[in-house]
Amino acid sequence: MPSTPWETPLKSPKRHLIALAAALGVVTGAGAGYLVQAGREPKLPTFVQPPLPQARGPQPEPLTEALDRKVRNDGDLRELLLEKPSGAITPDWVQPQGWMDLYDYAGTWEDPEAADTFLEEQEFLRAAVTGWEDGGQEVQIWLAQFEQQKDFSAPADDSADTRYGAEADPDVESRPIPGTGEGKAYVHPKRFHEPGVAPYYRAEAHASRGDLSVHIWVYDDDPVPWPTIMDLAERQMERL
Repeated sequence: MPSTPWETPLKSPKRHLIALAAALGVVTGAGAGYLVQAGREPKLPTFVQPPLPQARGPQPEPLTEALDRKVRNDGDLRELLLEKPSGAITPDWVQPQGWMDLYDYAGTWEDPEAADTFLEEQEFLRAAVTGWEDGGQEVQIWLAQFEQQKDFSAPADDSADTRYGAEADPDVESRPIPGTGEGKAYVHPKRFHEPGVAPYYRAEAHASRGDLSVHIWVYDDDPVPWPTIMDLAERQMERL
């Protein structure tokens, strides 16, 4: 089994800088256009809309705690994770408290120092983790949360980065996870070879909901069937 679930970083510093430069180019261009336009005389009369009548009648009932996603996400994220199956073993890598801080999360990247800076910019808050071993199969599930309080334009999750890493395998097969927008599950049909570790098969799933990212990995001595990774992904998303 692999020492860490990510063989590729969430986002390398080079790709991050390219994306950042592209975004700054768009913003700068838009800002310059606004300044030019602001200095010109308007050619059309100002459109004045009459005031709209205020809605009246009974107001909707507030969401219950069970339905309010914000309340759930601000609570104990560990309670949102799938439960370990009966008879499965908790591997040593799972933190006893079930949490992963910024330092541990950045440590899964190829360049932890750059990752630490990047994750701080993205306002990484915390990650709840779980996993188990059942026979020759190992499952790892991470639930990462981002704040978006200082920079509302920053991505609210990092699932796009992990999807990028999964799709770097030219042989990978992917399927959308129902009800998750851009969420996808991946099966790698060929054995993965890692120095010092016996070759293994793998599958993964990455999706987001609100300010939470879901990352699931399955490692096995035998090929991972589609129902295995899809079932884990769908059941985990149903809890969010």
